[in-house]
Amino acid sequence: MPTEAGTPFSDLVELTHRLESTTKRLEKRKLIAEFLRRLPREEVGPAVLIAIGRIFPEADQKALNVGWATLQKALSSARQARLDARPLTILDVNRAFEGIAAASGADSVRARLRLLASLLGQATDPEREVLMKSIFGEMRIGVNEGVMLEGIADAAGVDADAVRAAHMVLGDLGRVAEVALSGGATGLADLQLRLFSPVKPMMAETADDLDEVLKEHGGTTAVEFKFDGARIQIHRQGDAVRVFSRRLTDVTESVPEVVEFARTVPATSFLLEGEVVAMDDRGRPRPFQELMRRFRRVHEIEALRREIPLRLYLFDVLYLEGRSLIPVPYRYRWAALEALVQADVLAKRIVTQSRAEIEAFLKEAMEAGHEGLMAKQLDAPYSVGKRGKKWFKIKPADTLDVAILAAEWGHGRRTGTLSNYWLGVRDGDGWQMIGKTFKGLTDQERRDLMERLMALKTREEPWVVHVRPEVVVAIAYNEIQRSPHYESGFALRFARVARVRDDKDPGEADTYDRLKELYAKQFERKGAAYDEA
Repeated sequence: MPTEAGTPFSDLVELTHRLESTTKRLEKRKLIAEFLRRLPREEVGPAVLIAIGRIFPEADQKALNVGWATLQKALSSARQARLDARPLTILDVNRAFEGIAAASGADSVRARLRLLASLLGQATDPEREVLMKSIFGEMRIGVNEGVMLEGIADAAGVDADAVRAAHMVLGDLGRVAEVALSGGATGLADLQLRLFSPVKPMMAETADDLDEVLKEHGGTTAVEFKFDGARIQIHRQGDAVRVFSRRLTDVTESVPEVVEFARTVPATSFLLEGEVVAMDDRGRPRPFQELMRRFRRVHEIEALRREIPLRLYLFDVLYLEGRSLIPVPYRYRWAALEALVQADVLAKRIVTQSRAEIEAFLKEAMEAGHEGLMAKQLDAPYSVGKRGKKWFKIKPADTLDVAILAAEWGHGRRTGTLSNYWLGVRDGDGWQMIGKTFKGLTDQERRDLMERLMALKTREEPWVVHVRPEVVVAIAYNEIQRSPHYESGFALRFARVARVRDDKDPGEADTYDRLKELYAKQFERKGAAYDEA
């Protein structure tokens, strides 16, 4: 129970254990609601984030920057320290995380180590276990955002859709929970889209049949080129401009040409959505990895700008001159965008009722060097953060977006580097392994990826480094096969890394259910029978 000092962190630890011990969604919701109702307002946000396996909100740019080596040193110091007599509270943990993230300068590593050792030293063994899972993103208690949203709604006595809508525009589930419990439905309704607060992007299903697209969209659909670039949001208020990536990261400093463009648009406030593509001397798209060089750089941008010029394509407007257009049908949002900017920055687009026209347009997109098409329902509002059949991705190649679960040390010319990657698809709160590959990357790309994976290491065996599943890669493959070698029961034939998806987080990786659907459709296309998995 809460005390004057705050709610003991052990109460939150107990909640995580109880949530982990039940598979019943309604029971999880009840446990969450009962817990949140008894927390002081300032503890609600931190408790919610820790329970879903986060430390800071998705829209926040803060990070702990704590690696495995630092954690090991902190644990060693903590074991030698005497436990603080005062129990650790939820606010203690939150303040410690804030302090670790804020550490900067020449002494930042030592400062982070000191703060982390102090936190772990004050924690009991069960509390340390939860803290470490939080730090390394390994909280697996069966509580995803959907379950937490429903639990918050139950705790506040409001409709779950009101909580969901507020989260979509705010991108901070902890803050949404705090407002819901303190302000109810009225408080949530006041949380509107705000410029310079990035919005979770609307997402699409992958289309396996063009007739299905037309049927779902009522016989008529708008089809746009799908670019092999990076999705961005451009926010402007007066002269102030900020640009955010698909993962809600501020990339303003890396894309000065986008900022310059935004200041030429004849409006004082807007939120535009589009894609930037790296272009070669012939005006054709460059490989995605070259584009990512721009997104990671904040220094010497002018030189890199000349080396890797960007082309901007716009496809939506979500806010214009003080008004949110999120609830407005897509056909009207496009019309507003078309009236606002010149035609040469708009995504190429047709409105059609014909499968043959879609196929011809797909061929045109591929010949121009692009990834495929997007099909959008004309009367659909912008469903922030949601995936659904209002939008479809149409791509000719068989690819899956998967996470790297581990990597093996290489042999031969790959000796000394991590190369054979273990590939996984999402299955609820866990992952299903569906194969390995060492193909598709250049030597330099493999070395760059190794550096990232080592920073994500959770444990190491003689030949394998296990990592947090945070790196998403697009895997091209020839066929999905049945396999007795993996618990998933499936493996990818001739798998190779098509590209590293720096624009996607693990929550956007493909799912086990989708893998099984694709397996089934292979046999539908071949006209063979399929025994359902």
